[in-house]
Amino acid sequence: MQTNMPTEKVKIFDSHFHIISPGFPLYPNDGFTPDFFTTSDYLSRLKDYELIGGAVVSGSFQKQDNTYLRDALAKLGKNFVGVIQLLADTDDETILALSTSGVRAVRFNLKRGGSEDVAKIKNLAQRIYELAGWHVELYVDSTQLEPLAPTLLALPCVSIDHLGLSKSGLGLLLSLAEKGVKVKATGFGRLDFDPATAITDFYKANPDGLMFGSDLPSTRAPRPFRDKDVTLIQETLGEPGANKVLWKNAQALYLHRN
Repeated sequence: MQTNMPTEKVKIFDSHFHIISPGFPLYPNDGFTPDFFTTSDYLSRLKDYELIGGAVVSGSFQKQDNTYLRDALAKLGKNFVGVIQLLADTDDETILALSTSGVRAVRFNLKRGGSEDVAKIKNLAQRIYELAGWHVELYVDSTQLEPLAPTLLALPCVSIDHLGLSKSGLGLLLSLAEKGVKVKATGFGRLDFDPATAITDFYKANPDGLMFGSDLPSTRAPRPFRDKDVTLIQETLGEPGANKVLWKNAQALYLHRN
């Protein structure tokens, strides 16, 4: 008698998702206020994966509020960290307290706003790195990267969201990846190009710097995250490469574990 063997769950470290919980401040952004997406919603959506950790990323609609994040990290538990939108005049004591609560990076949102002015990125990035070991992340269309490129390459550590969004800026972002800039393989429904080809190119450019993220709940995306996005990474890169992108690279960045 033949029996069906249980399917092994795919291991992921989710480098990019949002939690939007009732009872915490939300700020409309260009007339948009997101629906709630709680930690329970998130864990339920990814229940078919071996979820070993992840990074909760503050959205434009959360601005500098971190109360939701502390609550989310407490509920998600071990191996989950936060990415916040920090103002440059935040004092050292506050940064260190945020680090203790699980924050590991600061986000500059050039696409939607709600974050600090990118003109302050160099000094802030150096300060948070030296003080707390944090890096910076940018939500930016790759077509806007050219004037920022010299500054980004001078930073201790930086990552770019959603494969840079635009096909016309891929060449520049690939050159930055070759020089050490990390790139998130996230938000495939936001892209105007084939993600499989881009994943192949970015992995060749920097195999240690490409990181999967679900982008849940995919606010304002033309289409939300789907399980086929994970399958695409597996089929495009094969098992060793997929393991690096799906969990190893992000775990190394956010938890400093190889």
